[in-house]
Amino acid sequence: MQRRVIFDNKLLPYLLLAPQVAVTLVFFIWPAAQAIWQSVHIQDAFGLRSEFVWFENFTAIFTDPNYVGTLRTTAIFSVSVTALSLSVSLLLASLADSKIKGAAVYKTLLIWPYALAPAVAAVLWMFIFNPEIGSLGRLLNGWGYNWDYRLNGDQALTMVILAASWKQVSYNFIFFLAGLQAIPRSVLEAASIDGAGPVRRFWSITFPLLSPTTFFLLVVDMVYAFCETFGTIHALTHGGPGKATETLIFRVYQDGVVNNDLGGSSAQSVLLMVILIVLTTIQFRFVERKVHYS
Repeated sequence: MQRRVIFDNKLLPYLLLAPQVAVTLVFFIWPAAQAIWQSVHIQDAFGLRSEFVWFENFTAIFTDPNYVGTLRTTAIFSVSVTALSLSVSLLLASLADSKIKGAAVYKTLLIWPYALAPAVAAVLWMFIFNPEIGSLGRLLNGWGYNWDYRLNGDQALTMVILAASWKQVSYNFIFFLAGLQAIPRSVLEAASIDGAGPVRRFWSITFPLLSPTTFFLLVVDMVYAFCETFGTIHALTHGGPGKATETLIFRVYQDGVVNNDLGGSSAQSVLLMVILIVLTTIQFRFVERKVHYS
């Protein structure tokens, strides 16, 4: 016989939902609606007057050759950050899950970087790789390699990819470690008795059982690379040199805040939102098919 919980007050469930609904409306729905409204208007620099222009802001974006370069940079940056942060965190989680001396200390140290703000993490990398005062930057130049991320676009893009990935590794590490610890040891021991080596056990047993966690982190990391790396790029390179590290989210800030083009910036944010929706839909539509839920 099952017992059901019955609320005498029919208004109570709605009251419990009200805070979350209010947060969603104020911080998600309302800003999105404002962005859509502003994307079809042109406003003056002071925001006092606006004119309805239909899709002129979107037309200006698609006819801007620099926007194509920004899309390309964003694609390279997002794929690199997602792949690097996932692979490194999975490797570290696998090592931390093994029976080694001082494993608890290693786990704690690996989690710490997640507590840093993106801008603070970027400043740390800047002090390490600065060609004049950075330890590794000076070391690279001492070895004869011309390292200066302030002038070389490829070096700047590589640096922001590494900094953004390092910041996200700790987040992924927590989930991968929890997923590894949830795998029954008896399954791995049975595979070992059957003659499966460590590599075979990982790809045949461990990784398939981690697929729900991996799929969740894939979606989260993609959103992170698109939307939450502004602080890292702004602190390290300001989108330069020569727009080499200008991603979509940084261009939204540059056009809207610096250049006071509110209509064009809003149109870009709407396109960014559409891109994220499409990518997330594709991931749930095709990638989730290979996820094994136990």
